[in-house]
Amino acid sequence: MNETAFDEPLFASLKPGLASFCYRMLGSMDDADDAVQETSIRVWQSWSTFRQDSSFKTWVYRIASNLCLDKLRQSKRRALPVDLFDPAVAIVEPRDTLPDSAWIWPSPDFGGNPEDQLVRRETLQLCFIALLQTLPPRQRAVLILKDVFEWSSKQIAETLAMSPAAVNSALQRARETMDRAQLRSDELSSMDVQPEQQLLSRYVEAFEQFDIAALVALFHEEGCMSMPPFEMWIRGKEDLSAFYSLTRWHCEGSRFVPITVNGGYPALAQYMPGKEGSGLVPWGIHVIETKENQILHVQNFIHTPLFSRFGLPERIDQ
Repeated sequence: MNETAFDEPLFASLKPGLASFCYRMLGSMDDADDAVQETSIRVWQSWSTFRQDSSFKTWVYRIASNLCLDKLRQSKRRALPVDLFDPAVAIVEPRDTLPDSAWIWPSPDFGGNPEDQLVRRETLQLCFIALLQTLPPRQRAVLILKDVFEWSSKQIAETLAMSPAAVNSALQRARETMDRAQLRSDELSSMDVQPEQQLLSRYVEAFEQFDIAALVALFHEEGCMSMPPFEMWIRGKEDLSAFYSLTRWHCEGSRFVPITVNGGYPALAQYMPGKEGSGLVPWGIHVIETKENQILHVQNFIHTPLFSRFGLPERIDQ
């Protein structure tokens, strides 16, 4: 193979799987895209050195894994607001934020690679991505390749330059850490269950009409809302009502566009009135998790670059 030109279609066939691997490792599709692009460059540059002592796929994932590990050595753990802070005590307009690099962000689909369709969808839940970020980087890579991609210990050892025994040891420690981790986002998550369409429709109607009483009535008694990059999050119907009343001026007149995130989970893209008064502009991506057909947690990801990543328009009619 090393005597031929770089096989671009062969690498392209691996890209959806690489993107999903890098997203689980890094918690951000921006970082994952950068890692896949850099992997492509390094594969192309190193093509002539590929000796077929391992499969092409293993070789490519070795390059991608090393890139992810390098990125993680230089960065802090990404998280979700409910895992970093307690719910707000005083209901005020949110002001304090953390940088975009601090947060886990939702992801669009990775493409139509048949192999990627076999990867368990629950491992794309936002709470699972948050749990992964609690692991040391190399343990994280081992667990993803073994428990998500179902690779053999031998193939993982070749990819990560470890012995099979070291792989098994790292896997055991990673599983123990995941079992012990007590993240609030995990407790609030029910993304393995699709929200009922009727509940989503009622949420859209109440929000677009900004009927606060109807909106709050959809929430579970312990329901909450978080808004990365803001640190503040709200818990309980009384505080939710107070918050919606306080921010009515900002959200009134919004419209939603339905989308899917993280392996096909339904979500809503919120557009709000623009300053110019002509049309609606991107604001946030609402991911709604439910319990007993009530809203348990709305994660409103306020990060407008997500809209172009999801292929959404820059503006819609009012």
